[in-house]
Amino acid sequence: MSGVLSGLRVLEIGHFVAAPFATRLLADLGADIIKIEPRTGDPVRQWGEQVDGHSLWWSMHGRNKRSVTLDLKRPEAKRIVLQLVRECDAVIENFRPGQLVKLGLGPETLRAERPDLIVAHISGYGQTGPYRDRAAFGVIGEAIGGLRHLTDHAPGTSDLPPVRVGVSVGDSLAGLYAALGVLAALWQRDRAGGDGRARTLDVALTESVLSLMEGMLPEYGALGRVKQPTGGGIATAAPTNAYPTADGAFILIAANSEPLFARLMTLVGRSELVETMDYTGNQARVANVVALDALIGAWTREYDAAALIALLTEADIPSSRVYTAADIAADPQYRQRGMVRAVADPAFGGDVLQAGIVPHVVEDPGAVRWPGPAIGAHNDDVLHGLLGIPRDEIARLIKEGIV
Repeated sequence: MSGVLSGLRVLEIGHFVAAPFATRLLADLGADIIKIEPRTGDPVRQWGEQVDGHSLWWSMHGRNKRSVTLDLKRPEAKRIVLQLVRECDAVIENFRPGQLVKLGLGPETLRAERPDLIVAHISGYGQTGPYRDRAAFGVIGEAIGGLRHLTDHAPGTSDLPPVRVGVSVGDSLAGLYAALGVLAALWQRDRAGGDGRARTLDVALTESVLSLMEGMLPEYGALGRVKQPTGGGIATAAPTNAYPTADGAFILIAANSEPLFARLMTLVGRSELVETMDYTGNQARVANVVALDALIGAWTREYDAAALIALLTEADIPSSRVYTAADIAADPQYRQRGMVRAVADPAFGGDVLQAGIVPHVVEDPGAVRWPGPAIGAHNDDVLHGLLGIPRDEIARLIKEGIV
């Protein structure tokens, strides 16, 4: 299966996480992604664990893309980019605002080559506004978007700094929104009766995070209430938390509906609580969540994790251990659906475990066609095969440090 985006070609002029994440999502669904890299490669190739100088992260982060090296400060390299734009439906980039214009590759220049080109800009704060020129990475987006404040223990319970989510979620969210925006723009441009127009997408890391903050702004605007972190619990539902086990693990239990709460209290041996005023209805349980969590935690401490999961599963109560990478790799659900898969990567002389493709398109699921390629692995494939540049000319460009 070639993937539902087979036939779509996108030029990535990006680095690190946000734009490359957007294009990886599109590539997984079959799009042809041509990634422009400096001759030293995307800096993210140096991130994460390395084996003989090769990044395991890059194996997945760069998969299904064609790598072309160009020194964008050189005029001949810019001319090659403009040739590539003629062959592409969209460009996704995540330089700081105005940087592409300084390089002579602003949207107007690109659209002189392809008038209906979709251009997606990803930046820290967006292309406009008083913060547009400030430096930002994903963690800054998480802070200004409100997430870092909420991923913490409840006020007064810890003096440690606010906890990071653990992955570059701000960058990935921005990449996800960029991919969605590109597809929406392409649909309007190319659908039957579409308008054939170019569109420009302006995606900010800060705004991507803020868009996920549920009722935080409405509650503040209407009530003046600042949403506070709640540790492992959920401020609006109970019981939902991580509870300790006899063998030192934590089990997530989500029993925040009337039937689920009744089944959980039956397991705990306190079914009489279901009808009491303190625990009838979600709002009452939220108001008494400290006592409720203490009661449940005292019960979960009587069992080791495996036995507790067995009890909760039998009672059909949503629950899970807190998975590590090892748990994920061994999980039969992930394995059966291809969300944990072995991908052959010659850089490591064997298979590398990678996450599968989301969303899963049943009729045409796409594939991991190849892992993250070597720097410039597709120079000849793209420059000669796609653009028709003679190989002796490519050799000259390489010798002169342009490619």
